Amino acid sequence: MKVFLVFIIFLSSCSFINGPEGYFPDKKNDFLKEKIEEDIALPGSLSEPSTENHYPVIDLEQIEENLDVPKPRQIFASSGNSSVQLRRLGELMWIYIETLPSTSWPISKNYWETSVYDVIEADPNLGEIIIDFDQNNNLLMKVEHGIKEASTELFLYQVNKQDQTIVSNPEFIQDEMEKIVEYFADSISNFSGTSLAAQNLNEMKKASIFSEGGRTVIALDLTYERAWSSVNKALNEANIVTNDRDRSKGIFYVSYAKEEESRFFGLFGRNNKDNSISNQQIAFGEESEFEISISEENDKTFVRAVSKSGNIEESEQLLSKINESLS
Repeated sequence: MKVFLVFIIFLSSCSFINGPEGYFPDKKNDFLKEKIEEDIALPGSLSEPSTENHYPVIDLEQIEENLDVPKPRQIFASSGNSSVQLRRLGELMWIYIETLPSTSWPISKNYWETSVYDVIEADPNLGEIIIDFDQNNNLLMKVEHGIKEASTELFLYQVNKQDQTIVSNPEFIQDEMEKIVEYFADSISNFSGTSLAAQNLNEMKKASIFSEGGRTVIALDLTYERAWSSVNKALNEANIVTNDRDRSKGIFYVSYAKEEESRFFGLFGRNNKDNSISNQQIAFGEESEFEISISEENDKTFVRAVSKSGNIEESEQLLSKINESLS
């Protein structure tokens, strides 16, 4: 009988604490009693902000029966460790970002939409954002794929509204681009999305490799001046020794030691197969001399390498090293 009374008291105390009128009532189902209110209506003086559909869905009624569905493009996410730099070559200025254009596009668009200017048009297919600057001029931002794989270059121009000519205003352009650099540096590490509408910008690369008569050639969608500067920078970053250069002829005279893999034996004469210790090392062979030529043809610039010894394999490896260091 005592046990039964204790059990009743225990249940009563639980109800007293957690019951509907207790100190700590259970409210997990309270939302079922809530009333559905009408959506908040904007005042007549305000309008909803324009939004871009980053994930467009094709209307099924518009799809033909025999339509060949292409393979989906690979979606890339920001690594969170992207580098953002303001670069300059003569009067040309651009922002270099180590992330894909499809990731840079929504951040660029958001920068202008939250600025004091009005966005007139934003075309993700062309990578162009037109901004109303003043009575006579617009601003044009271009989002392009960079030279380096998975990189972006941003360009900003002041354009006359009537004749669409570029207006020189270097001080303002540099000041605004410095603000954009700061905005990207603060935003890109916290941004993990990508725009499907701007995916085609990822394919418009400024550097490509093709074969010409059995030899590899690098094609750059750059002016001669910028291509020369980019190759010179790549040689320095790849630790390729430049012995001499002739800009008028477009030739770098360089020396490069070929990297070779060499195997070695572990202690006591056994081949070391332990995963914690590599059984391959990189060794440098004899240093070879090359001529790297840069030529402008049909609005593109081409980079070729020729070994003085005539060794095609060495020339291929040198060009590969240069291509990896282009940015």
